[in-house]
Amino acid sequence: MTPAPAPLRWLLTSLRTLAVWLLALLVLFEEWGWEPLQRLLARIGRWPGLRWVEGRVRALPPWAALAAFGVPTLLLLPTKLLALWAIGNGQVLLGTAVVVAAKIIGTAVVARLFTLTQPALMRLAWFATLYLRWIALKTALLARARTSWPWRAARVLRQRMRRWWRRTHPE
Repeated sequence: MTPAPAPLRWLLTSLRTLAVWLLALLVLFEEWGWEPLQRLLARIGRWPGLRWVEGRVRALPPWAALAAFGVPTLLLLPTKLLALWAIGNGQVLLGTAVVVAAKIIGTAVVARLFTLTQPALMRLAWFATLYLRWIALKTALLARARTSWPWRAARVLRQRMRRWWRRTHPE
């Protein structure tokens, strides 16, 4: 078998590197964003009217639980389009802030929906297989990332920020 030409090898190596970085960013966001946002919405979900909604979501059958993930996307799409319109009309800061806020809110809602619907979703064999593969991949990536200098430095910075926050904002 003959080796691939140099430009093709370069392209494949570049694409692989990009994929690894994108996957690492996804794992990082999930590790540091998904859980805290989900916990925040869980606290909000204890409010009287929302407790009922969460109970209904928990009771969804598998395919309805899967469809529930489309709801945040459908609800936030007009907001994101409006933000893009604002950016196109020179309101870059406002548009960017709206996109970022929509992303954070959407992630929080999806994280909470996943927590509520995971038992139902795991009854779908294909979903359970993909989910278990994702967890294995994520665990391996995190183990490798946690030994890296940037990860360790970010953890130290995060811990210092938390200590500072607790010192300056006593309960």
